[in-house]
Amino acid sequence: MSDLELPRLLAIDDSELIHRLLRLRLQHERFEMTFAFSGKEGLRMAEASKPDVILLDLDMPEMTGFDVLSELKSHTETQDIAVIIVSASSEVENKVRAFDLGATDFVSKPFDIVELKARLRSAMRVQHLIKILAQKAQIDGLSGLWNHTYYEKRMAGEFAEAIRYNKPLSLIVADLDNFKKTNDQYGHLFGDLVIERFSNILTSGRLSDIACRYGGEEFTVILPQTTGTESIEVAERYRQQLAACIWTDYPGLVVTASFGVSDIETMEGPKTPETLFSSSDRAMYTAKTNGRNRVEISTTQPAVR
Repeated sequence: MSDLELPRLLAIDDSELIHRLLRLRLQHERFEMTFAFSGKEGLRMAEASKPDVILLDLDMPEMTGFDVLSELKSHTETQDIAVIIVSASSEVENKVRAFDLGATDFVSKPFDIVELKARLRSAMRVQHLIKILAQKAQIDGLSGLWNHTYYEKRMAGEFAEAIRYNKPLSLIVADLDNFKKTNDQYGHLFGDLVIERFSNILTSGRLSDIACRYGGEEFTVILPQTTGTESIEVAERYRQQLAACIWTDYPGLVVTASFGVSDIETMEGPKTPETLFSSSDRAMYTAKTNGRNRVEISTTQPAVR
């Protein structure tokens, strides 16, 4: 969540009176509020909008708050959402069960609105810190790009959306040429500089593209809503920019990379994120075999030379 993006609150309660009360008493808080009248509706909204905090009534027909909480915590898409239970019951057994199921807090009805505001603010602050830490854990320290873990997660999401809505999706796999030799000859500090410079090139293009350091000297760029032909052009620009880099301490040195491209429409084999990566990776090794410092595509489409 960016500093300009308001935290999101989802209230799940079957009482219209509670909804009106929350709208009135929380209207000046810096929350973006949405409301659901049943457990099933709340689950659908939670999965769709990924709120930061859910205010969950325990006593509802059809699905109790316990049922909803259990469902939320059993799915990876919603398990990290903070859930504050609100209930007319103050029995210790209910509190213990709620916390055992993963609730963040428990507030008894009738609640004091000042106390509720404080608890909501506290939960949202914690969620914001968790998001910051989670994001940092997915960033490669040297290159500043997203790391392998983030690549896997983001690719799964982009691939699922492309399949569902029949959208184009492409992937570039790039590998620095002779990088071990570069490290051995010029030192690891220079090798780090090469990685940093190449990473800057990969993030200098379109805002929609997602550049990641896959590992070592290998990089990936996810290109949503982009065809294979368009991705070849993107990869070629990256290739030319790296090859044109001037290395002040080593006049005349040319550092290059090899690129492999594939897209979801023309890829061979089962339609999976793993197959898309394999196709791009094979194309990248074809570029290595054919002389390095070039772009290859995994289909019969001609590559840009």
